[in-house]
Amino acid sequence: MSPILAVICLVAGFALLVKGADWFVSGASGLARRLGVSPLIIGLTIVAFGTSAPELAVSVTAALDGANEIAVGNVVGSNIFNLLVVAGVSAILCPLAADRTLLRRDWPCSALAAIILTVMLMFGNNITRFESIILLVLFAGMLVWQIRGTSVPTENNAEEHRPGWLLAVGIVGGIACIVIGGQLSVNGATELARAFGWSESLIGLTIVAIGTSLPELVTSIVAARRGENEIAMGNVIGSNLFNILGILGISALLNPITVAPTAVFDAALLTVVSLVFWFIARRGTLPRAAGITMVMIYIAYTGYLIVR
Repeated sequence: MSPILAVICLVAGFALLVKGADWFVSGASGLARRLGVSPLIIGLTIVAFGTSAPELAVSVTAALDGANEIAVGNVVGSNIFNLLVVAGVSAILCPLAADRTLLRRDWPCSALAAIILTVMLMFGNNITRFESIILLVLFAGMLVWQIRGTSVPTENNAEEHRPGWLLAVGIVGGIACIVIGGQLSVNGATELARAFGWSESLIGLTIVAIGTSLPELVTSIVAARRGENEIAMGNVIGSNLFNILGILGISALLNPITVAPTAVFDAALLTVVSLVFWFIARRGTLPRAAGITMVMIYIAYTGYLIVR
């Protein structure tokens, strides 16, 4: 495959991933609203899982193809991008008021998941099938805890007028676009890495990670501008939890993952920024100044990735 064709595959794949995630989130969120599910639950689960579907498609495909560094780099890079850029830009546009449940339960769990991943990579630079089972068990437990620990209104939301069949079409069509887009993205990224002599780790942490995080970026910015802080922040934290515990768990279960030693630094950085900005947000809001700092840190980190 020529570099030009690889770029076409990559762009087409990203376009399908973004559109597919948009359809899936729209359909699933509409269904949830009709059932009277709370905004925080929608942000932490349905929207977070929907916007993380591109990462799932890319990482699973990469793991099955043996492109391990793309699989891990995609998840770690996406989480760093979500936290520093998605949350950062959202805070710049509109200072985010953090939900107390998210600050007390979900954000610390997201940081803990990053710590667990860092420890796993420190010992052997790999994720074994046994470790993948641990991740998936933790993910299942976290999901149950989130649903049981968040108040859910019982009344239906009358604002959702779309018929059920249209919501179902959006969900199914979105999943189809995500699967196809994931395959195209991995193929294009892998060929680019080979053509230009770039490492799979660099491709996974930058191009693929940013491309698969576009749904989170769009979703959180729109939610922030509408004042729906619970969905904006719940989407970021819920996606990060799903990426580490769910996506890496599934990917390593299908094919144990081995990565370069530099992956430990990236996972450790994710842990540090998760903890630092959690302490800042504990005051009740994520201010514009913090958002600007977050974006600047990401720019510096990207520069480091290019030169290392």
